[in-house]
Amino acid sequence: MKTKTIIAVFLTILIGKILGQASVCSGFHKKYCVLEKVKGEKWIYNAQSRSGLFTQGTVSKLRCVIYKGMDYRISVCCETTLGDKVNFKIFDAKTNELLFDNAKAENTQIFEFQSASTRQLVIEVMIPQGATQKDDHKPTEGACVGLLIEHKVTDKQGFTTF
Repeated sequence: MKTKTIIAVFLTILIGKILGQASVCSGFHKKYCVLEKVKGEKWIYNAQSRSGLFTQGTVSKLRCVIYKGMDYRISVCCETTLGDKVNFKIFDAKTNELLFDNAKAENTQIFEFQSASTRQLVIEVMIPQGATQKDDHKPTEGACVGLLIEHKVTDKQGFTTF
């Protein structure tokens, strides 16, 4: 009887640790990737946004859908233990064409664009090797990374009535 109780307690603790580690970064993008709101801009949180636990050299891909007639803003942020350079690339999911690479745009962590058509994209996020900085408070083996996707209706341009 005691053995079953010990095993049950052990499994409960083990499952709790696994679930705790999985959720350590949940919501990171909502808290740390938020940009200052500019008066008049009405960016809306996109539910395709994600957070995850990354280590140096980690590459992760996210498939998302963008819609015609919308503006999009993609922001990437990370904990300081990984440094300040998170690389991300955006590909057309159908053709695999590279549409944007922040490494070729001065490592900007924010990218805004308009969508001329509805299509699927693949966003690839990578933490480069050697980006980690020494931090006494957190282990450098892993840190949270957030990918915030926001959208808004594209502003009408030109004459709106004839």
